[in-house]
Amino acid sequence: MSKSIQSVDAQAVSNSSIHPLSAVGSALLFGALLSATSAAQAQSAPPPAPMDDGSLTWHGITLSGIIDLGVQYESHGAPISDYFPAGANDIVQADSIGSVTGITPNNLSQSQINLSGKEPIGGDWSAIFKTSTFFNPNSGDLSDALKSLTLNNGKTAPYQTTGIDSSVAGQFFAGGAYVGVSSPTFGSLTFGRQTTLAADGVAKYDPNSASQAFSLVGLSGTPAGGGDTQDRRWDDSIKYTLSTNGIHFGAMYKFGGGDNSAAVFSNSIGSGYQFQVGGEFAGFSLDAYYHNFKDAISVSALSASQVAGIPMLNTTDITGTTVLECGACTVGNSLSATISDNTTWFVMASYAAGPVKISGAYESIQYANPSTPLSQGSIDIGGYLLAYTTNTKFTTDKDLSVYWLGAKWAATPQLDLTAAFYGESQSFYKTGTVLTDCSSTAHGNCSGTLTAWSLAAVYHYSKRFDAYAGLMDSSVSDGLAAGYTNTSTIDPTVGVRFKF
Repeated sequence: MSKSIQSVDAQAVSNSSIHPLSAVGSALLFGALLSATSAAQAQSAPPPAPMDDGSLTWHGITLSGIIDLGVQYESHGAPISDYFPAGANDIVQADSIGSVTGITPNNLSQSQINLSGKEPIGGDWSAIFKTSTFFNPNSGDLSDALKSLTLNNGKTAPYQTTGIDSSVAGQFFAGGAYVGVSSPTFGSLTFGRQTTLAADGVAKYDPNSASQAFSLVGLSGTPAGGGDTQDRRWDDSIKYTLSTNGIHFGAMYKFGGGDNSAAVFSNSIGSGYQFQVGGEFAGFSLDAYYHNFKDAISVSALSASQVAGIPMLNTTDITGTTVLECGACTVGNSLSATISDNTTWFVMASYAAGPVKISGAYESIQYANPSTPLSQGSIDIGGYLLAYTTNTKFTTDKDLSVYWLGAKWAATPQLDLTAAFYGESQSFYKTGTVLTDCSSTAHGNCSGTLTAWSLAAVYHYSKRFDAYAGLMDSSVSDGLAAGYTNTSTIDPTVGVRFKF
């Protein structure tokens, strides 16, 4: 899989210097919550009865989380990252050079600490909120895919560690932070940083439930992000969902943030909308999605020539004033970006019969040059700087198809077995001076395919503790293999997951 087909979903405000403070803040928040809970319980007489579900809930506020850690072997990979959410490549990448064995985080689920709340406010309405902090238990760092890329700035593939784009960029609440209202009758309306409707659908209809070690669409946020993984989660968004009488409906809108370095300001920059409609009957479920996003961003590490080319970075603010920045000071926080306007439609379905559930999907993604170009020096998620921006990659539109089919079998009440196949197909598109139709590894814009299949077993020892084992085998060909040293890899993985 090329770097343009990025990773996660499973998801450092600006750079590594802020991470220690964020980690301390997270620890203090966690400690304060537990202290407050203990103090309140000690003062109450008699103590409240334990919750039937065993959750850590007090006065409507619930603390929950996941810690997932395992051991993985990759036949062709890059050294494991302390920051990339999945730790390892999991599917073949351009820097998949040699075999790698090590401790990998978040193989089955993203490790996280969550606070959520629900407060009745009248009738069947409740006020709700949720915040989610993502971390890598192998290192103790906040998950930060964009930092994993900046650590590869100026390095050629043999010297790179795992680094892939994602919506998770070291934000304190990378998983989400939203508030709103909810009603069983009228649905939910929430505001803030939230997963897209399509991302919710991927988690529901992927037979591997968006596992990063065993699912192409779990590791790659491209499908859930409607073409770019950074759009798997939307900041500054409004989301409405309703599920009633077997009918599903959803609508979502993201406000544009503007381009802080553009001489011409436009509220359309970074804006998007999604719609969902579907339903379920007699074990069958179907949902269709439509996605439109302006100025989607796909980032990659800087090449050696790009690093050398920014001794002084010129940016232009909203008034048209040129501002000079110290290029050498920003290399560690800078990335290269391709900008596009993306349009997507998506159909996902499943059928459950007894202990077996079969699910599959098809998505069509169209990439076009942005209607409003994004300037050099713009700020990306997590506070990262776009030192280089490409707004003219798609001389003709690029079409990408994503599809999968798989089955999960509850072999026993404790044991789940899953098998799945995933694929991506890219059509030839014109870019720059490469205008001749091709189906080879000569250029990244030639037509090409990526395929992956996986097997996984999850044993539920108890309600909170699981053990798992599985593998994913992936390969690329033609345009999607351009620049690759190896075109396939396999990643046998074993691990454990604790949920609370």
